[in-house]
Amino acid sequence: MKKMKYVLLVLFGGCSYGLLSSVIKLGFLDGFSIQELLCGQYLFGWLGLLVIVLLFSRHKVSKRELLTLLIIGTTMSMTGIFYGFAIEELSASIAVVFLFQFTWMGVVIEAMVNKTFPGFDKMISIVILFIGTLLAGGLFEGAAQDFSLRGILFGLLAAVSFSLFVFVSGHVGTTVPAYTKSFLMTTGATMMVCIFSPPTFLINGALQAGLWKYALFLGLFGVVIPIICFSIGTPKVGAGLGTILGAVELPTAIIASITLVNEAVSIMQWIGIILILLGIVIPQYLKLRKEKQKRRRFVA
Repeated sequence: MKKMKYVLLVLFGGCSYGLLSSVIKLGFLDGFSIQELLCGQYLFGWLGLLVIVLLFSRHKVSKRELLTLLIIGTTMSMTGIFYGFAIEELSASIAVVFLFQFTWMGVVIEAMVNKTFPGFDKMISIVILFIGTLLAGGLFEGAAQDFSLRGILFGLLAAVSFSLFVFVSGHVGTTVPAYTKSFLMTTGATMMVCIFSPPTFLINGALQAGLWKYALFLGLFGVVIPIICFSIGTPKVGAGLGTILGAVELPTAIIASITLVNEAVSIMQWIGIILILLGIVIPQYLKLRKEKQKRRRFVA
């Protein structure tokens, strides 16, 4: 049961990511570009983590740890950059289908590194998640008409980047306190984003025109909360299960689009959401059942 709190942390991190797409859409409606929103997200998130580190975790790290965590942070920012390119080429429902291939990519990466075949519970979960993602993304309802090879490539690159981020955040810098680790990874991510899209909004008036409120929300729910949750939770639950739990982002994104952007969701998409939630719950249920059986045998 102690592990359940780490499961909940990873779930909370995934849910916070799910809120981003709807808020970004609202930012588009207010006239802000993806470059401004993305750069604002990471700058505000970096400042938030800087305050947390200065208040609660002044931990010294070695030069090797510093460089490693900065490099790891770039995988986090590359997810947002690649996904932004995919959104420009594909409809949102199709782009998210390719992004959510991280659910099986993370399990494959873990299996390759550990040289072990994924367990039955993870395999069943992956199949259910894959079907649920296709349904929730509207792939069988005519959304596939605007396929673009360039968009597909960027969507898959976003999936690879995110699965790598979840994996390495659970295996590297495990002795570094979560706040310090999160701050250093975000520093690397912010540097990469600022190279991709320089923070011109700091001098062109966009910040005062309303960008600040989007940057503040995106920084909190797109950087501070998820990266701390993944830094604490992933080492305890494992990268394979971590990516499965991260799939909660999709149903959260769809529910947020209903409540915040007033988008319509079909029956098929609701079925997909239910399947995704089942795919997340099943490995937890099977693991708890296996632990109960072991305790019964031990008592007997």
